Amino acid sequence: MKNYIISIDQSTSATKAILFDDKCRMIYRSAIAHKQYYPKPGWVEHDAEEIYTNSLKAVKEILECKKIETDAIYSVAITNQRETVVVWNKETGKPVYHAIVWQCQRGADICTNLINKGYSDLIKRKSGLIIDPYFSASGIQWILDHVEGARTLAEQGKLLAGTIDSWLLWKLTEKKEHATDYTNASRTLLFNIHTLDWDDELLALFSIPRSMMPKARPCDSIFGTSSFEGICPQPVTIAGILGDSHGALAGQMCFEPGMGKCTYGTGSSVMINIGKKTLKASKGLVTSVGFSACGNTYYAYEGNIHCTGATIKWLKDELKLIDNPDEVEELVESIPDNGGVYFVPAFAGLGAPWWDPQTKAMIYGMTLGTGKAHMVRAALEAIAYQVKDLIDLMTKQAGITLKELRVDGGPTRNNFLMQFQSDMLDTNINRSGVEEASALGAAIMNGLARGIWTSLEDVTTLRKTNKITSSKMNKKTRKQLYSGWLDAIEKIHKTTN
Repeated sequence: MKNYIISIDQSTSATKAILFDDKCRMIYRSAIAHKQYYPKPGWVEHDAEEIYTNSLKAVKEILECKKIETDAIYSVAITNQRETVVVWNKETGKPVYHAIVWQCQRGADICTNLINKGYSDLIKRKSGLIIDPYFSASGIQWILDHVEGARTLAEQGKLLAGTIDSWLLWKLTEKKEHATDYTNASRTLLFNIHTLDWDDELLALFSIPRSMMPKARPCDSIFGTSSFEGICPQPVTIAGILGDSHGALAGQMCFEPGMGKCTYGTGSSVMINIGKKTLKASKGLVTSVGFSACGNTYYAYEGNIHCTGATIKWLKDELKLIDNPDEVEELVESIPDNGGVYFVPAFAGLGAPWWDPQTKAMIYGMTLGTGKAHMVRAALEAIAYQVKDLIDLMTKQAGITLKELRVDGGPTRNNFLMQFQSDMLDTNINRSGVEEASALGAAIMNGLARGIWTSLEDVTTLRKTNKITSSKMNKKTRKQLYSGWLDAIEKIHKTTN
């Protein structure tokens, strides 16, 4: 008899259901896209009921895929787009407004008001986060302030609020369970990451009644049971919930302090396990609950880079220097070095640790001998420099050494980039071959909750390493190249400011 785990991976663009076996192997997946709503410039919404319906459809497709043995035991885990928030009426079961998505900027005035009143340090000290509409709190306040009758209903205890995991759980358990996990809670601006509970002072700052908020639990909890509205012949256990980036951290099995993950995409998300104690984050970083399992809570630093893969796309679409990303590696390997050329891709300003939104992109160090290959190579190297900037900041602040960087995303197929990244960090880059890392992280929490595995060490033995890239660069060359990058950053600051 096998234990199968179905992970619902509810992302910004679609809802997936992924089937894993008890060896952490992906067996099957389905995906259903949902509509994006843009009622005003800078506003982004989702239909929470559409997302719930799509979750049912995705799970139904998994159960009908004929990949599950007839005598199998299966359960359901959830990972989700973080910060996106729903407010609903607990009597009617209907949202009072569309879900406000993490990308939405409608809460900017609420956040600016709190910043101007001097609450930045207080909120960061308690929540680990910066005041920004990216996080959930301003979205909840906006709904209470702007939807007719919403605040009155909330004060009467008739409204509930939560991130997408909370909404799905409440619906799936037929209104029995209003809960979330520590990772999703830690992305709301309302959760005290030290006490692991909702903070009354933070709730008051955003004028949100405590009665609206879900019960917060460790990631490896059993959250309830559901028949998925009759799709399942009998109720199945829902266990294992965490936000998607945290799911990737767990899915990459970064269970030890000093282990980090980087997802290379349009931008890049970097997260490092900093251990069992909260640590203050430098400007540009946030501290969140990384994951909570086996009786321990592990915290993480997180930072995001604006332009990584987007830079390569710009070279292709706008400058026409390449026809497709697959030819980049051969092109950059055709020259021995960058020829002194540095590309600072500040198309949306400079992120951490520089945090200069006014800075513009710049290509520095060109001569008459500079060719197409030098420009493309400089763009590729810039990805590694930016990741180094962020990881150096994280490890210095945490007082730890990076043990290994586990990576995923399309750009990891580029061998030159992975080697250069290893050289710049002077550490191993592990391309693990993990597919659906966030969903796998939720499945791991599910298995721990249900006793399939009894420890994080048990899970680690199941990891299948795909490819390790080790540093080959000497210290002198590394320092020289990185100094060139820092020099380019300094010059772009002078030019802009």
